[in-house]
Amino acid sequence: MEFSWTEAQVQLRAAIVEAAAADLNGGITEGDETATFDRSKWNRVADLGILGSIFPEELGGRGWDVMTTVFALEGLGYGCRDNGLTLAVNGQIWTVQQPILRFGTEEQKSRFLPGLCSGSLLGAHALTEPDSGSDSYALTTAALPRDGGYILNGVKSFIGMGPICDVALVFANTNPDHGQWGISAFLIESDTAGFTREAPRSKMGLRTIPMGDLRFDDCWVPESARLGPEGAGVSISGESLEWERSLIFTSHLGSMERQLEATIEYARTRKQFGKPIGQFQSVSNRVADMRLRLDTAKLLLYRAAWLKSLGKPAQIESAMAKLYFAEAFLDSSLDAVRVSGGRGYITEAGVERDLRDSVGGVLYGGTSDIQRQIMSRLLGL
Repeated sequence: MEFSWTEAQVQLRAAIVEAAAADLNGGITEGDETATFDRSKWNRVADLGILGSIFPEELGGRGWDVMTTVFALEGLGYGCRDNGLTLAVNGQIWTVQQPILRFGTEEQKSRFLPGLCSGSLLGAHALTEPDSGSDSYALTTAALPRDGGYILNGVKSFIGMGPICDVALVFANTNPDHGQWGISAFLIESDTAGFTREAPRSKMGLRTIPMGDLRFDDCWVPESARLGPEGAGVSISGESLEWERSLIFTSHLGSMERQLEATIEYARTRKQFGKPIGQFQSVSNRVADMRLRLDTAKLLLYRAAWLKSLGKPAQIESAMAKLYFAEAFLDSSLDAVRVSGGRGYITEAGVERDLRDSVGGVLYGGTSDIQRQIMSRLLGL
């Protein structure tokens, strides 16, 4: 593994940090309080090339390699304090665009990827259902085959960007007798008859991106809307989840680095009992732990990204990266609040927002307990 960066990569990251800090941090507190998605910021991220990142130039992308994309997304998280926005960007890249690139027909790729890369289309990944969270393939949403297509009925729950998506990658059961091997994937546009985007749900953190349910009532989709062969849904989902678990936290690397720097600065300047609080061991130990978590998370994520860049499997590595990163961001966010004291507890400082945002990480993309189960199974237990 080679973790050094070229001058071009360093310059790209620096440019993204500068642009993100200048253009993406206005109104975050208000957006968090009102749960408002700012489409102009999404478009700015697209203008920076990030949504196009690893995708071919002929499909509207930038043609970056995986590691360049990782470095760019890390820079986005460092410059942009809106964890909801950066999470949604990563989610669309790894769980919507990447599956289309990997499994889509030429018509599907040319139909959707240019718009997703440019920001003119918003995508959502719709797997979870009310009764199939961790048991992700126990789907009741059915896609009954009909001449030339399918009739979909069912509900998808807790779908990030669902209330505003233009296209959803939907997993449904086309042959219940085949169990999980009867699941197929579909690209369904929001104006399709019988497809309803429910109102956003109120949530603890990541409030600047909407999350809600998708409902299908006798929703007719043509066979051309199916992504991959019939019954390939598990394979498509498995590969997209491996990308997600490996890299969904990439921008949060930048968030954790920025969080650490802010905590160190506060510990140096805040005085109690006649000296900076950073000179008290209880505070300095927390800061040291924050740095240790950041570097460990970075190494685990870089390793997973490196494997993906080589086209190698990264099942256990992606589970380890996702598990550790989720827990590390949560623990470090709590430490940042503790070091900041009363200032960290009030909204205007922005410290507590990271803590609320970080809680979601131990849940989405497979809970921390599920990542441990994946690891245990791959270890032969």
